Amino acid sequence: MYQAPRGTQDVLPEDVPYFAYVEEVASRFAALYAYEEIRTPTFEDSALFRRGTGETTDIVEKQMYSFTDKGNSDVTLRPEATPSIMRAYLQHGLHNRPQPLRLFQLVNCFRYDRPQAGRWREFRQLDVEAIGEDDPALDGELITLFWRFCEALGLQNLSLELNSIGDPACRPHYLDALRAHYEPHEEELCGDCRRRLVVNPLRLLDCKVPSCQPVADSAPPFFNHLCDACRDHFARLQAALADEGIPASLNGRLVRGLDYYTRTVFELFPAKVSAQAALGGGGRYDGLAEQLGGRHVPAVGFAAGIERLVLNLKDQNVVVPGGARPRVYVGHVGPKAEPMASEFARNLRSRGVSVIRAVGERSLRARLRHADSAGARWTAIFGDEELQNGTVCLRDMTAKEPATLPISQAIDQIIRADHGGTK
Repeated sequence: MYQAPRGTQDVLPEDVPYFAYVEEVASRFAALYAYEEIRTPTFEDSALFRRGTGETTDIVEKQMYSFTDKGNSDVTLRPEATPSIMRAYLQHGLHNRPQPLRLFQLVNCFRYDRPQAGRWREFRQLDVEAIGEDDPALDGELITLFWRFCEALGLQNLSLELNSIGDPACRPHYLDALRAHYEPHEEELCGDCRRRLVVNPLRLLDCKVPSCQPVADSAPPFFNHLCDACRDHFARLQAALADEGIPASLNGRLVRGLDYYTRTVFELFPAKVSAQAALGGGGRYDGLAEQLGGRHVPAVGFAAGIERLVLNLKDQNVVVPGGARPRVYVGHVGPKAEPMASEFARNLRSRGVSVIRAVGERSLRARLRHADSAGARWTAIFGDEELQNGTVCLRDMTAKEPATLPISQAIDQIIRADHGGTK
């Protein structure tokens, strides 16, 4: 038997309502904050992610699904959405539109990672970006949107972790202090961290290996090494969040795993905290456009994992709207009544009523069991007697009492029930 590839999943009909609910609320909140939808390709030139996401990130070094296509081009399945959106912004001259440009998309992403609860090799993501403005009020707006969206889903006991990782003016001084802190402990570090100490020191703080934690925990926090401009930006962001009533905990180790971040970085957590507990996160990336060959464009954004949101909805027993159920189950008993049943189903569908049309030959008892398991409100059965008299045996499954009615009257009764008692 074939199995789904490791790290992927089939979303079965009983779970689809969770995903549909999250995505519907996400689209509604994006519109509420005036974010427009954009759709970018599933795969891009591999160099886009190498330059944008960062050559020394785990995503680029270990996790990208890259291949040479039949045109001999080096392409990569999208591991994250931000570089694609910035590429589209630069390619289509979107700087000519009113700024900041507010965009969102719901996308599938792909990373070759170790599968575990809430982490998949193919996963779905909400991505929200605001491009063309460096005002910290915009950072606050993005974080507020994320927080309110999670609240609207029904998630409780949220917590926000916040940090600033400076800009090109103050980051070199902090990296010197970070190297000075780590170098005496080099022999205690994992292999990845010994390499990061040379090529990407900021990522030392993001290591999850237990033996590296004592060194990381005692490292100097970045927000104590900010230049005046970054310190002011960070203070104004915290004031904006306080105005929104959103509590933030400062986390000096929070750096995120992507090279393009500057200043603001944040992650949002649910009540149940674990290694993969973050619902999502993001930050400011004022240098990404220049890394991709464009002019300087300030920007900020976040991404939220749809699977992790669904996992936490289930953990918190949040009831979501159910999937669509057929309103009417139409069956026949005996082959002669089949055309009449099919015509009845066509008539209802033409008037916008959802119908499940039974097929095959079954007994009346089997038809009723099927209708009940399908969750239909009404069951309409045609047999020889109904065929002869031009009637239908209509049963309201909430009342369980059948009635034999003329076909037109049965249709009117179903329509009236669907429209609150009016035709």
